[in-house]
Amino acid sequence: MTHAKSSSFPVTRHNGSSTDDFNDSVAVEDPLEIRLGEEPLAVTMRTPGDDFDLVTGFLLTEGILLGPDEVAAIDEVGESAVSVRLKEGVEVDISRFRRNMFVSSSCGVCGKASIESVQLLAKPARDFTVSPKLVASLTTRLRTQQPTFDLTGGLHGAGLFDLNGELLAVREDVGRHNAVDKIIGATAIEVWPIPPCLLVVSGRQSFEIVQKAAMAGIAGVVGVSAPSSLAIELADNLGMLLVGFSRDEHFNVYSGVGHLDE
Repeated sequence: MTHAKSSSFPVTRHNGSSTDDFNDSVAVEDPLEIRLGEEPLAVTMRTPGDDFDLVTGFLLTEGILLGPDEVAAIDEVGESAVSVRLKEGVEVDISRFRRNMFVSSSCGVCGKASIESVQLLAKPARDFTVSPKLVASLTTRLRTQQPTFDLTGGLHGAGLFDLNGELLAVREDVGRHNAVDKIIGATAIEVWPIPPCLLVVSGRQSFEIVQKAAMAGIAGVVGVSAPSSLAIELADNLGMLLVGFSRDEHFNVYSGVGHLDE
C-alpha cells in the first residue's frame, strides 16, 4: 500500500479575536484519465496513490471486465493518465461504458450503465454468518488504519475484513468510491474471486458503494453512516448484509439480518 498523498498549504486560523498562521496538510485531489489502449474511457478525480489498484477495481466494479486476468498490463501515461492493455482475445465495446462526463470524487460513475451492469452481472450473495460483536468492532478498527486521514482529516477509508475479523487491506482516497475501487482492485490482483469478506467504509453507503461490493462478490457492507434507499433495495434484492450507523459497538441492520449469528 502506498499512502495517499497530501500537500501543505498556508492557513490562517481565526480564534475569536486572534489569528494564527500555520501550514496545514491537505489531501491531494487530481484527475486521472483511464484509457483502454488509446481510447479514453473515463476521467476520475482521485487522491494519487495505488492508481493501478484503483483502475483494476474500477474496471471490475463497473462490469467492464469480468476478472483481473483479462488485463495484460497497466501503463502510466505521464502523471495524469493510465492505459490498460487487455490480453489477446479480450474485447470490450467501449461505447457501452464511456462516460461523456467528469467522474467527480464525491459521486463517481453514477448512472444507467452502472445499474444495468449490476443487474446483469452481480450474483446473489453467498451464504455466510458473522458475529454481531465482530461487526460492531469493524468501523473502529478501520479508523485506526487511516494515516492520511489522521494527517489531513479529508479522506475516506475502505477496508476488507474476513469473516474472522482479520484485516485484509485498507485504502484511502478523497472519493469514497475510489477508496472502494482501490481496495477491491488490490485484493483482486492477489486473489480472484475475492473470498467471503466484509467491506467496511468510513462514510455513507450509497447505491454505488453497494453496487461495487456486489460486482466483486462481496456479500456485506458496513459503514459509519446511513445507507440510501436504493442501496438498501439492491442489498435486499441480492441477499447482502448491509449495516449502517456502526459506531461505539452499536449498529443498524438494513438488509441481511439472517447473516448475523444468533
